Amino acid sequence: MRPTCFLLLCLFLVLLRSEAKKQHKGRGLKGARHKLARIRGAGRHGRSDSSRLVAPNCAESTESGDVFVDCQERHLNTIPSSQLWAKEPKHLLLARNRIKVLRNGIFTGYGGLTSLDLQQNEISLVEEGAFQGLTQLTSLLLQHNRLSTLSEETIIPMPNLRYMRLYDNPWNCQCAMDSLVRTLQVPSNRNLGNHARCEEPIWLKGKKLKQLNAEHLCKELPPNDQGARPSASPLEPSGIRTKPEATAVCHTYLFPHVRMDCRNRGLTEVPTNIPDDIVHLDLSHNSIRHLKAKEFQGARSLKTLNLSSNNMEHLDTASMTGLLHLRELDLSNNLLHFVQYGVLEDLYFLSQLKLGGNPWVCDYSIHYMVYWLRLHPGVRYSGLLCRSPPEYMGDKVEEYVNNYNRGCPKERPYNRPHSDQTNPELWNTPQEALGELEEELEPSHLRAPQKYEIFRLS
Repeated sequence: MRPTCFLLLCLFLVLLRSEAKKQHKGRGLKGARHKLARIRGAGRHGRSDSSRLVAPNCAESTESGDVFVDCQERHLNTIPSSQLWAKEPKHLLLARNRIKVLRNGIFTGYGGLTSLDLQQNEISLVEEGAFQGLTQLTSLLLQHNRLSTLSEETIIPMPNLRYMRLYDNPWNCQCAMDSLVRTLQVPSNRNLGNHARCEEPIWLKGKKLKQLNAEHLCKELPPNDQGARPSASPLEPSGIRTKPEATAVCHTYLFPHVRMDCRNRGLTEVPTNIPDDIVHLDLSHNSIRHLKAKEFQGARSLKTLNLSSNNMEHLDTASMTGLLHLRELDLSNNLLHFVQYGVLEDLYFLSQLKLGGNPWVCDYSIHYMVYWLRLHPGVRYSGLLCRSPPEYMGDKVEEYVNNYNRGCPKERPYNRPHSDQTNPELWNTPQEALGELEEELEPSHLRAPQKYEIFRLS
């Protein structure tokens, strides 16, 4: 009986061990599945893993209590998840990426945004629910993209929107744009869609969305003999050269301040239609040789103007007209010999003036600049050095003007002999008459003082 019990005990132990292995294997598989699920979940929702995959090198910063997330020029093709950031952002900067489509709900979790910068991407489609949830948004930048149409329903979820840029998009101004055009033309929406123009159809090319007659967008017109609708306005002859528009050739940024970047655009003159809310304007590294009168008349808010590195040779007297609030002016690295009288008269609040790298000529023409600076002691300036003539090269222009005034000869009195010292033999002769005539023609301030003055009283 003992061998039988021993066999039964061994069989029981084998079965027990087998069952234990099955349970252990099940628990291992379940744990592995759970671990895999956690890893996948972290890939979707985790901050550290997702930030490496979706939004590498985005910078988070805080300024005046607002959180900025800077994802500009990061080669992104989609909107990064809102769960990536340590704090809820107020400003999301996504300019200069590769985003092509904005799908419905793409900004879920960004309900606290007040500004969104999507300019200079490749956006060609915005679905109607793309901006859903952005109830606090006040500024939206969509310029320099590939949008041809946009409906009013797209911007309805943003009731606080006050500022929207849409220019430099190939807008197709037909029936699909009817609702948006009507919305942009509401008087209270005066800062929505300014400067945006039609690209198609041909008879509306160049027409501003703000100036379209919305009733004509959906109206069917009979084709003319060439199979095209009649032109709403005559097209400008191709031979007439027009000035470039600032909104078409330059980039505008709102943060950290409102600025327009027109650097390295090959400009030969100041572009037109500079928005009146631009605070900082950079026109450096172009070829603007001549600054003409009233070029900045509409740019009333400008505080900083950079005109350096333009090979500029001449400034018209009224070229700075209207820049009443300008604080900083950079004219460095140009070809200026002097600044014409009156150029600086409107710059009441100027505090910084950069003048280095110009071939200043130290002659009488340079005096105006020095006198103006003396009357405005609060202006900090630099680079005002003589380049020519050779004897003054490297000298400060102010010292040259001071030495010029000190070395100027004083006016000498004109010594004419008195009549009682003249030769009596010449009295009442033609020589005396000629002398009297010359004295009458001589300017009064050069005449010799008279010894006696006779006043006849009647």
